[in-house]
Amino acid sequence: MAVPVQPPPAVTVADDAAHRLDRQDEILIDAALAFLGALHERFTPRRDALLVRRAERRAEIARTGTLDFLPETAAIRAGDWQVAPAPAALQDRRVEITGPTDRKMTVNALNSGARVWLADFEDASAPTWENVIGGQLNLRDAFARRIDFTGPGGKTYALRPDAELATVVVRPRGWHLDERHLRVGERAIPGALVDFGLYFFHNARHLAERGRGPYFYLPKTESHHEARLWNEVFVFAQEHLGLARGTVRATVLIETITAAFEMEEILYALREHAAGLNAGRWDYLFSIVKNFRDGGPRFVLPDRNAITMTAPFMRAYTELLVRTCHKRGAHAIGGMAAFIPSRRDAEANAVAFEKVRADKDREARDGYDGSWVAHPDLVPIAMASFDRVLGTRPHQKDRLREDVTVRAADLLAVDSLEARPTRAGLVNAVQVGIRYIEAWLRGLGAVAIFDLMEDAATAEISRSQLWQWVNAGVVLEDGVPVTAALVRSVAADELAAIRAEAGESAFAAGAWQRAHDLLLRVALDADYTDFLTLPAYELLD
Repeated sequence: MAVPVQPPPAVTVADDAAHRLDRQDEILIDAALAFLGALHERFTPRRDALLVRRAERRAEIARTGTLDFLPETAAIRAGDWQVAPAPAALQDRRVEITGPTDRKMTVNALNSGARVWLADFEDASAPTWENVIGGQLNLRDAFARRIDFTGPGGKTYALRPDAELATVVVRPRGWHLDERHLRVGERAIPGALVDFGLYFFHNARHLAERGRGPYFYLPKTESHHEARLWNEVFVFAQEHLGLARGTVRATVLIETITAAFEMEEILYALREHAAGLNAGRWDYLFSIVKNFRDGGPRFVLPDRNAITMTAPFMRAYTELLVRTCHKRGAHAIGGMAAFIPSRRDAEANAVAFEKVRADKDREARDGYDGSWVAHPDLVPIAMASFDRVLGTRPHQKDRLREDVTVRAADLLAVDSLEARPTRAGLVNAVQVGIRYIEAWLRGLGAVAIFDLMEDAATAEISRSQLWQWVNAGVVLEDGVPVTAALVRSVAADELAAIRAEAGESAFAAGAWQRAHDLLLRVALDADYTDFLTLPAYELLD
């Protein structure tokens, strides 16, 4: 006797007038909600268990003060295997542009000349309901070429011909975040499953027919167990829509120190769906502080802007990534060029452009197959760097970098840096933290601050460094110890400066006081908050 198939659990949608969007019913159709319910029922318990495992591993790192390559997965590292060949649309990834999925960015990113657009529901997007659902609508409209529009100033935005558009790679939220507007019973569905599920349900079949996806970036991964869960999500989703297994391709951001010790295992777990790995600088540093916050002086980081990709421990991480990817047939994608060009300061632009060029030249010489930029004006600079090395080749995966040997100690050699924390660095951390969090609370996830495009990752490293410097008893170059009182004083000065700069009415209209208070909370509380976006999400309208 056949066992009856149980329907997926019912998904309820928060439907209050303050959050209901005009077109949300186009995305939240019954079949899409049923798909989310099925994903939630099957995978949320595993996700929950993996979050517990994260905490247990963090406790183990605190107890031992170290990390190492996993002995239980040595056979995977020694094995002879390759990831699935890259599809045609992901063969050439020499320049990728990143940004949120608002309507203007969608058009500009697709038109930018970059090979790939990382369409971001994660660090470059504050997860307001409007951003979550509006982003899905914008991507769906773009694929149907219904996204041409005229901005408030009268400027027209229109897509170029399909052949000239960037390939879309969507980044869903990390495993740790929930979406409170979509629930099964009293339980919120994980934001990762919401972002993935809605995008996949509405676009996967169309993209597969065109040979353009669906493709994903996977953020905040901390272990190969988490990668394996994503692989199972992909298998289930493809079967659900009747797509061939392996249609999905995923690039994993190696932006946690624990993932850096499991690069091969992560690729192996995703091998039928893996497209490559990416080096995510700021989250990587944030992860070092988070995991080794009890590690003493040897793990104290200097000012974030003093930590370049040529620092010995960063060099070990980035070169190991290239070697790992190319050994296994995957793309190695480099880090972000976050500079935002000024329309008024040509001299500053020239200096910044030269720094971007040098950074992209280094990545191309090191064997990377592509890299990230945050602004369309940087696309030609990065493109030229990779064109000089690649020529007409789509990538350089034939460069196996067998000259690279990286030990565990090399990845952990934070104390190899000569730079030390400074007062200017402390002030900058406070400034960036307050200004970014204020914008995030207003629904903006990618924010230009001091000529750099900042996202949640830069806010995380800023507040984490404040926490670390206070708790490690750091003494600045002027002989002043970093204390909670000093951080509060600098934050008060910054808030006063912002009030004077903005004017009383504009200051009152913003979220400045809430941003100030939240920064101090996550920077000074005795118990370190794993992600500032968790308490920040509770403050979002």
